[in-house]
Amino acid sequence: MMKRTLLTTLVVLIFLSGSFGQTQTQTQTQTQTQALTQNKTQSGAKLHSQKNPVDQANRADWFKEARFGMFVHWGLYSILAGQYKGHNLPDTTFKYGNSWYAEWIQQRLEIPAKEYQELATQFNPIHFDADQWILEAKNAGMKYFVITAKHHDGFALWDSKVSTFDIANSPLKGRDILGELAKACKKYGLKFGFYYSHWQDWEHPGGDWPEWSKVKRSDAQFEKYWKEKSLPQVQELIQRYDPDLLWFDTWDEPNKITGHRRDELISLVRKYSPKCLINGRIRYQGPGDDIDFLEMHDNQYPEKILERPWQTPATMVHSWGWHATDYSWKPATEMLGYLVSNTAKGGNYLLNVGPMPDGRIPVAAVHRLREMGGWLVANGAAVYDTKPLKGVSAPSGVVFTESNKKKGDREIFVSIIKPLTTGALILPFNQSDVISCNMLETGQPVEFTEATAHAVKLKLSKAQLSMADGIPVISLRLKNELDK
Repeated sequence: MMKRTLLTTLVVLIFLSGSFGQTQTQTQTQTQTQALTQNKTQSGAKLHSQKNPVDQANRADWFKEARFGMFVHWGLYSILAGQYKGHNLPDTTFKYGNSWYAEWIQQRLEIPAKEYQELATQFNPIHFDADQWILEAKNAGMKYFVITAKHHDGFALWDSKVSTFDIANSPLKGRDILGELAKACKKYGLKFGFYYSHWQDWEHPGGDWPEWSKVKRSDAQFEKYWKEKSLPQVQELIQRYDPDLLWFDTWDEPNKITGHRRDELISLVRKYSPKCLINGRIRYQGPGDDIDFLEMHDNQYPEKILERPWQTPATMVHSWGWHATDYSWKPATEMLGYLVSNTAKGGNYLLNVGPMPDGRIPVAAVHRLREMGGWLVANGAAVYDTKPLKGVSAPSGVVFTESNKKKGDREIFVSIIKPLTTGALILPFNQSDVISCNMLETGQPVEFTEATAHAVKLKLSKAQLSMADGIPVISLRLKNELDK
């Protein structure tokens, strides 16, 4: 792509979503986990000032405490909304059209590149309001925000110096959408990050395409893209916006992100921003030792506690980008269950929203965000400032978290994420150690008796077990071992 000779006013938005590949297996998760062992910022924006030096030891501290974040997939694909010339994803009349991922529509429905790229002239989100987006995230209980600055189609949501396939060639020319979002995050106290597709880029003549595509790039062609577009754009994002996190995207498919390229990209990020977190999907099948957190596959939930920081990127529907006929909205209670379950295993939940092309968040998404936020107002103690309860197995449909407080009684949170068939709940704690047992939201006492020498039996009423307003949480206070 030719370099722009004139810099226009920084404009920006982002969102070329991280549609991901196929479903990962538990073995692949273990492979990724095992692969990990336990200057000065040159940002012109200085949107998030650092009071203390940041190094690998403490860089991810905020991430481990955050638990819940918003992911946003937004770009040219949002205009098509999963539809093209009478075809609607998924569409099996196309060889690779059997997918709901609307952000992949260019490839899935075989849209000619020139025709797709002309969508930039239609990208005019007249209702976009950065404050409104970030306030919705904050009120939902989210602590960080990540948006697709460039997805696989190659379109940049900011005015890039190294590409003209960007927001400066849309009706948004002269407006810095990414900057507006960064400022809104600072205003409302959220951390801020970018998704950047460093591997696939369907616009640059050297950018990689899907493995199943007819388009094949040589390593020399990819290296040209890597030097001309990928690395320079990552540097631009860091220097202009000073992000707290960069979300890179590969999966369990052969790709051209070698160990050398991974390390080259990590070195660039560390050079310009020691504080910026890097996720494990920078090179999914070999992330190396210098990433900051593991990234699960799409909507993948580990069954056990992971020792390294990690998160699940998840959708509310099938698609990541806006899809007008994807009506498979998950209930808020189901998504709260994923959030609490991840927390109980030491992980985070990055929940996606696919805004409409005019800049509005879909009403169904707003509804669910506000439901989840309301639940967290009452039950957030079971999520924030907690740790996994190690060495104790929870009954089926139940997860445990423990308060991080250092002194006094222990407080265990018992979250019921699946409907129980009986009001009798047997927990692996000594009855003699139980100080109190109450519903977390209301404080209503829960009757308990000894079940066995090393187990306590809770007797829950139908109302206490109700999941009508979200998942029920019980606060169980136990004697501290040090106080016995």
